[in-house]
Amino acid sequence: MKFGKLEDISQVDFSLPEEPLYNKNVLDTLKPDKPQFYIGCTGWGMKEWKGLYYPEKTKPENFLYQYAKQFNSIELNSTHYGTPKQEVLEKWYGDTPSDFKFCPKLHKAISHRKTLGVGSDIIENTVNALSILNDKLGPIFMQLPPYFDSSRVSVIEAFFKAFPMEIDLSIELRHSSWFEDLSVTDGLQAMALEYNKGLLITDVSGRRDVLHMRICNDYLMIRFVGNALHPTDYERIDEWVERIKYYLSQGVNKIYFFPHEPDNILAPQLADYLCTKISSEIDITTRGPKQIDSPKQLNLF
Repeated sequence: MKFGKLEDISQVDFSLPEEPLYNKNVLDTLKPDKPQFYIGCTGWGMKEWKGLYYPEKTKPENFLYQYAKQFNSIELNSTHYGTPKQEVLEKWYGDTPSDFKFCPKLHKAISHRKTLGVGSDIIENTVNALSILNDKLGPIFMQLPPYFDSSRVSVIEAFFKAFPMEIDLSIELRHSSWFEDLSVTDGLQAMALEYNKGLLITDVSGRRDVLHMRICNDYLMIRFVGNALHPTDYERIDEWVERIKYYLSQGVNKIYFFPHEPDNILAPQLADYLCTKISSEIDITTRGPKQIDSPKQLNLF
């Protein structure tokens, strides 16, 4: 993930912002109930994980099966470029355990269209296709292009109206105008609450404004961009654990957390740290990756 990345992070204040006042309006409507925490990476096709997280002789067609043993979720970016065929989605469903969640990125033919697909059948067709994942479908997320500014808020509302209410959806906004004016951000949060949608939170070094901390319903999706396991990555995770504990106590019952690292080869190590820490401090349903015993692992020491 290159968006918001910095080469020099020495001057970055990585602390989490204070809770927005508007969050109380949302949290007051929620009730804590059997919290679940989902951890995942951005893909399963990492051959570098063979001998570390996958058995050494794992074939590519079995990568998802092995990935889903290690993680209980995935940020599925490939769907941004094309919606998989029914037989592919059915195979993905069959290759994963019952607690697994797919969080697919919405097709660019929707997110990068002037109308976000409203007035056509592309939203319905895409959602119907992804619904083959059934109970393993987590929040769909839409990553809006950097030029999509706050003057187009009516387009988002039309999209929210057109998107099925029963399907969880989070949107990632990148244009700074969404965060410069408190009334604009509050208004967007209120709209998301009205239509049962979410605002994806991104924690990245070079764009601290997209770390908006806005809660809109009982699920939350977080994309965390690390810096090659720099010590600050772990310090930031520690702070996130405290904030997550608060959210769970207030009724946010499903949290999806996706750690990114350069090339995402190192992402499982940060995910393991997060899972271990949060499991030790919170009574929560989750699971995360563990390195397997193999000669490749021993060669690391």
